[in-house]
Amino acid sequence: MKAKEILLEVKNLVTEFRSEEETIKAVNGISFTLSKGETIGIVGESGSGKSVTSLSVMRLIPNPPGKITGGQIIYHSKTKGPVDIVTLSEKEMRQLRGNEIAMIFQEPMTSLNPVYTCGDQVMEAILLHQKVSKKVAKELTIDLFKEVQLPRPENIFESYPHQISGGQKQRVMIAMAMSCKPNILIADEPTTALDVTVQATILDLMLKLQREHDMGIMFITHDLGVIAELADKVVVMYKGKIVEQGSVMEIFENPRHPYTKGLLACRPPLNKRLHWLPTVADFMQTSEAGEMIESKQSVSDLTEKLVVSAGERQDAHKKLYAKAPILQIKNLKTYFPIKKGIFGKAKDFVKAVDDVSFDVYPGETLGLVGESGCGKTTLGRTVLRLIEPTAGEIIFNGIRVTGLDNKKMRELRKDIQIIFQDPYSSLNPRITIGQAIMEPMQVHGILENDKARKARVVELLQRVNMNESHFYRYPHEFSGGQRQRICIARALALQPKFIICDESVSALDVSVQAQVLNLLNELKREFDFTYIFISHDLSVVKFMSDRMVVMNKGKVEEMGDADAIYNNPQTEYTKNLINAIPKGQLEDIKASIIKKNSVRVS
Repeated sequence: MKAKEILLEVKNLVTEFRSEEETIKAVNGISFTLSKGETIGIVGESGSGKSVTSLSVMRLIPNPPGKITGGQIIYHSKTKGPVDIVTLSEKEMRQLRGNEIAMIFQEPMTSLNPVYTCGDQVMEAILLHQKVSKKVAKELTIDLFKEVQLPRPENIFESYPHQISGGQKQRVMIAMAMSCKPNILIADEPTTALDVTVQATILDLMLKLQREHDMGIMFITHDLGVIAELADKVVVMYKGKIVEQGSVMEIFENPRHPYTKGLLACRPPLNKRLHWLPTVADFMQTSEAGEMIESKQSVSDLTEKLVVSAGERQDAHKKLYAKAPILQIKNLKTYFPIKKGIFGKAKDFVKAVDDVSFDVYPGETLGLVGESGCGKTTLGRTVLRLIEPTAGEIIFNGIRVTGLDNKKMRELRKDIQIIFQDPYSSLNPRITIGQAIMEPMQVHGILENDKARKARVVELLQRVNMNESHFYRYPHEFSGGQRQRICIARALALQPKFIICDESVSALDVSVQAQVLNLLNELKREFDFTYIFISHDLSVVKFMSDRMVVMNKGKVEEMGDADAIYNNPQTEYTKNLINAIPKGQLEDIKASIIKKNSVRVS
């Protein structure tokens, strides 16, 4: 078999970030190669150095404080032959960047300029690198929008970023990256916050474009499930170093490093139900001297010990559903007016929640799952009356919530709390996290004074695996996972009976996500909470939930036992949601490899 043409050779790369106190080697002596038509997956948690690796290849490391201090990045240019990216001038680098090496960033909303239309932004990249007229650039842009399967490409051309969905924004970014037919496409977490169905179409699109243009793809993610279906080879990074690399089959069939084993075990399995999710700490720990201690247990051995039997589950449900419901939703509707006429009358409505009914039982976790726009978040907020319902009834603990005045509603909110999707935007950046957790206790007059409240906050921080010193720190000083723990502690401060978790783990690393999911389940057992757990990720909802409600276009698509829905979905919509989940099973990887190879040969 003919050897593939090498596009990129990274040799002993070192990238450092310096401050007055210390120098951190974010990337520490890593080496790998990328060939034409090949996809390399770079995997690791936040802080592992994977994004810094991609920014180093693009020469986008902010200096100061960052700098490439060692190694080579040899790129085999289609015009200049082999060049060391580290030694190129900024002018030379600008000719390569976007033209021969393109990048799709993690968050399309912050990567697109809000004051320019999507079409203008893609045209700008074409006009910068290709000697064509504006008319031709516009035609090329619309052709690219068709190629990335954007609906109504002419309309999207004239639309601003805020007027299109997250999946559509990501397609615009892919169109921009593909505009100059690059040799290398770097994708930095391009599907992290997307629905599983949108994620599946974006991954298929990237593979289609790769086949057509014979590109090399460097795909960066924390999710090994995604890598399994996309990559040819895998590089696993931990604390700036490569701890393991090999073909996708080698890594999944026989992971050697404990960190890789931990990453593989963190994702909720779909074919079994576990008491709790394994985490990286179950496979590797650090000694007091800073040395890594490896656990000898395999992923399969550990997960087998954690399996919940069908009998255990049946007994638990028998007790659970013998009680009276704590929450009753009856024919709930939440409509948003659109197309207002001259006199302010609504001509039409968006039916975000459309005649939804279900009960939730004390101690239950009810999962709400569906794609973006299905109405699940609106439903969660309507239950709390953060959004006013159009019609229907909400009854909590015998109290008709829809009939309460503002004062009584505020009192009721002590018992029903919400954990939002983005912990950073739900925390005030100007106050310490100790004050943020104490504030609702002050509002509701819980405990006699601030000294007692502070003691309670410290207890709550410790309960969510943080410590007393964190009380005086600000939100920006914490990682995403830590901020989510802070929001959980704040929800616990009022000792609620009912908590709505709205996409509360969607943007977290799989390993951090596992820790937060385990924590939510521990707290549920300890405090006898009832949860509504909202997510677009059906595998996470299945792990957390007793029952599941699948929503589509504001209506309930199907409802029932979480395992039963997964094993025997009744509607086409639910089947599509399940089929879109990256499963990471060996048989799926083998099928994916066979499919990719057959397409490449043809």
